[in-house]
Amino acid sequence: MKQHTEKVKALKEKVKDKSPEKKLEVFLSIYSKIKAEDKVCIVGSLATDLHSIDKKIAKEVKILAGEILQWVTEILEEGKKKKVFYFDLPSRTKALMVISTMLAAVQICRLTNVKDFDTIKRTVINDLKK
Repeated sequence: MKQHTEKVKALKEKVKDKSPEKKLEVFLSIYSKIKAEDKVCIVGSLATDLHSIDKKIAKEVKILAGEILQWVTEILEEGKKKKVFYFDLPSRTKALMVISTMLAAVQICRLTNVKDFDTIKRTVINDLKK
């Protein structure tokens, strides 16, 4: 788990000087990679069993999820401030919606058309640019 958290922190640091659009693209690429490798998101996978897994692992899952949520919230706040993203919800709520949509997209698209993932991803981006 700690390895995944460190990867998120490193990715966040790598793109810190990029535009909000680029940061969002990089964040979404995490899910594109998961999908391309026919895997599932570790947060989504372990969240379903949070109460039955080891408490230490559960704590690490929550830390990872918190890092992701903080990063996406910051991306959205910056994008809204720079007037490249538009949404009425609080940034944290919108971030939760973006994350949960992408997390679910990886799973649901295993059951539907493979092109649905790209459609969902584009919709997330387009929704922010309206």
